Amino acid sequence: MDSFGLRPDRFDAAGQDQLVDVRDLQAALPGLSRLRDWAHEALALRPGESAADIGSGTGSEVIAFAETVGPAGTAIGVEPDPHLLVAAERNATAAGSRARFHSGDAYGVPFGSDTFDAVLCERVFQHLTAPARAANEIARVLRPGGRAVVVDPDWGTAIVHPGDRRVVREVIDTFVSATTNPFSGRRLPGLLTRAGLVVDDIGSHALVQERSVGAGALVSRISAMAVARRVITPEQRDQLLHDLAAGATSGDIHLSVTMFAVLAHKPA
Repeated sequence: MDSFGLRPDRFDAAGQDQLVDVRDLQAALPGLSRLRDWAHEALALRPGESAADIGSGTGSEVIAFAETVGPAGTAIGVEPDPHLLVAAERNATAAGSRARFHSGDAYGVPFGSDTFDAVLCERVFQHLTAPARAANEIARVLRPGGRAVVVDPDWGTAIVHPGDRRVVREVIDTFVSATTNPFSGRRLPGLLTRAGLVVDDIGSHALVQERSVGAGALVSRISAMAVARRVITPEQRDQLLHDLAAGATSGDIHLSVTMFAVLAHKPA
């Protein structure tokens, strides 16, 4: 699996060279910060509780968990990427945090059943070929009465404006077809319900790219992939990028995707 859900096997070498990691791009957007605030408020951690972040990346949310649960609680990050684990541990040490990190993934959290009072899983399900397994794993490690927040984008909600509508649709469809689980956001409530959890609330926020950057790195690269797939021409790509640059100058530009967050609990 690549780092943001795209499947390189669907593209030739030129297309594969255009694959980029959107994790940090998304994390830098104000909308995600506000959705993370919502997630922390919804989980409502208390001192002494045990919390886990599945797919913890560089550890920021686990460090925040550790501060909230205090020395009597535990804050655990589970992450499959060894480089991110090293970065997370380094960040925790620099912050003087009690956060701990373990190698694992959404299919295999390295803890027993009924371990955690709260679980966060952010921007992971879009990468998964078997998201139901991950939902079941979240339910397994939660204690009865425990809470979970799962956050994921739905790439079917992507908006790119301005630009020729057919060209824009082909670019968006290129991204959707190359993403492992592109409609994960809309499927979260059903997945968690089938795993035995009770959905309590659903939040959403559009991640809107800063207008001044024009097409930005993501659209530039995905449109190049669309050319490599021969669903648009190089001239159409050039025109799209020109339209977006002009839109950035005039203020008539909008690039976004909607992120969904689902709060659920495990029945006591």
